[in-house]
Amino acid sequence: QVQLVESGGGLVQPGGSLRLSCAVSRSIFSVLGWYRQPPGKERGLVALITSSNRTMYSDSAKGRFTISRDNAKNTVYLQMNNLKPEDTAVYYCNGVLAGGGHYWGQGTQVTVSS
Repeated sequence: QVQLVESGGGLVQPGGSLRLSCAVSRSIFSVLGWYRQPPGKERGLVALITSSNRTMYSDSAKGRFTISRDNAKNTVYLQMNNLKPEDTAVYYCNGVLAGGGHYWGQGTQVTVSS
């Protein structure tokens, strides 16, 4: 059974930082990514990283967020700096198989508020 387990969410003040982690039970994904779903809105892409460490970011994440992966630990990270209230959302880890199948974690809440 494949599992993706997020951690690292929480409450942070504007301008602060958080690092999200996603532990993957099996190293089978060609692409790993982070998505987020703000209250009342649809889930959208934040960042993704391929098995060759190519990365892609949403416009809102560029320059503030960094995605990375540690293949030895089967873990993908999202370092978030200079957080803003509009970054408040549930953040989901996503894994994509080479054949196109998607797997999701359970989500972790990030709240940016003073």
